[in-house]
Amino acid sequence: MGDYTAREIMVTAAAQMLQDGQTVFVGIGIPNLAVNLARRTRCPNLVLIYESGAIGARPARLPISIGDPALVAGADGVCSMPEVFQYCLQRGFIEVGFLGGAQIDRFGNLNTTVIGDYLKPKVRLPGSGGACEIAVLARKVIVVIPHSRRAFPERVDFITSPGFLGGGAERARLGLPGGGPDAVITDLGVLRFDQETREMVLASLHPGVTLDAVRAQTGWPLRAASPLGVTQPPSAEELRVLRGELAPSPDLA
Repeated sequence: MGDYTAREIMVTAAAQMLQDGQTVFVGIGIPNLAVNLARRTRCPNLVLIYESGAIGARPARLPISIGDPALVAGADGVCSMPEVFQYCLQRGFIEVGFLGGAQIDRFGNLNTTVIGDYLKPKVRLPGSGGACEIAVLARKVIVVIPHSRRAFPERVDFITSPGFLGGGAERARLGLPGGGPDAVITDLGVLRFDQETREMVLASLHPGVTLDAVRAQTGWPLRAASPLGVTQPPSAEELRVLRGELAPSPDLA
């Protein structure tokens, strides 16, 4: 890999998925970095909505949580958490939602509830929070998750947030209004979904990563696009903003 980290290419690949003017539901972690990077570089008119109630946030520094006061200064408005979900998400105003999880399967279903049997789990996870609502209602979902065989089983142990469920038209048959997962960004590549089967397909490899390496970390026979693309590496400007403007302040670290 070039003069950048796996985390940095995940951030820039996620940022490159966004279009100027979109309304984006933002979480903390890589999604938080990605949207703020995009807003400072190629998408200055992104409308950032945070679960805590900040609408049209324009943080001067990288927020460290959804309750960070930096989200309020310069925002278009501030409301309660129920209002964010009821008036923005449920009414279909969220164009892009970012999600992560402990597991994701071949049809984009996410698990943040348990590892193992639900009644006798090996590990109990934090649960849904607002993730299920985002997965159901956002016009499209971008998932950011490190790529490993444990995180990419053929079927998740528990469906916390629905992707395309069993594939095909099952999501549509259930009447879920959102568009479902659009892309999955990992530390190895970018995956998309077949429009008919709704199965995850490898769309591009990050520079220096091989197809065999990705398949070795995936719990099912992973299909690859033809031709298979190569992810655009971070630009010098993106790295400057990430490492400078969006680096955690020493007093907040």
